[in-house]
Amino acid sequence: MRSKHDGVIWAFFWGGLLLTAAFVLVPVANAIWLSFHQSSSFVGQPRWVGLGNYARVLGEAAFWRALGNGMIYAGLSITLQVLLGIAFALVLNVDFPGRRLVRGLAVLPYLLPTVVVALTFQWMTDGSFGIVTALLREMGIGPVPWFEQPAPAMLSVVLASVWLWTPFVTICFLAGLQSVPAQLYEAARVDGAGAWSRFWHVTLPQLKPVLTVVVLLRAIWMFNKFDIIWLLTRGGPLGATEHLPVLAYKRAFSLFDVGGGAAVATLSFLILSAMVLVYFRLFPLEEKGR
Repeated sequence: MRSKHDGVIWAFFWGGLLLTAAFVLVPVANAIWLSFHQSSSFVGQPRWVGLGNYARVLGEAAFWRALGNGMIYAGLSITLQVLLGIAFALVLNVDFPGRRLVRGLAVLPYLLPTVVVALTFQWMTDGSFGIVTALLREMGIGPVPWFEQPAPAMLSVVLASVWLWTPFVTICFLAGLQSVPAQLYEAARVDGAGAWSRFWHVTLPQLKPVLTVVVLLRAIWMFNKFDIIWLLTRGGPLGATEHLPVLAYKRAFSLFDVGGGAAVATLSFLILSAMVLVYFRLFPLEEKGR
């Protein structure tokens, strides 16, 4: 029996499908098509080169360096975000005066535009008047070349990313903690379990589904993250923070190698897809047999 709301439902369905096709599927297909062609602009006549762009890109050290940088950046960022997110969620889950206000303030960094976070981080780490520089000077540590040397530059983009996106992870884990039955903690206390034992044997297993999804989402986003790195370092110094999205952008818009940039983007998509499939094999969202 057809409902009077069926037309509205189908309108939203087909509307969403068309928007997805227009803004996601078509650009992806166009990028893959461009990766098989050689062109110096998006309006010029492309020349078919088959797998030539892929062979050329895979044969360059810059690609493998960018892939390694992306792995390091994503791995460090995800690890710190998860550890801090769990810690903050545990604190915000405790009942204390002003908890609602603190919860609201904890979300603020996630609401800020990325460009604001990048500029603020640059001001804080400025070698002359930055607050971080002043604090390090009080501790007897000289100015840190945050954006002039490879290791500090990578650390800077990781810390900025952790600052910006840890609130999202915190919210996810806090929601997971809200669903843990209080009876489990009471039973653990009766059995004589301490705080660490309760966390390890009660809290962490209950957070496993949330942890699985959070790590997957953060891995996808951090591996593809472009704006924070471009705003802070533009992939420098000497390519130390240049990962695959930045490499693809530079090839297409700085070197006018549209086909090469599309090939890098397509390879990045394939690598990430393979990683997601392996992740699902290792950490299925649902246990078998359920």
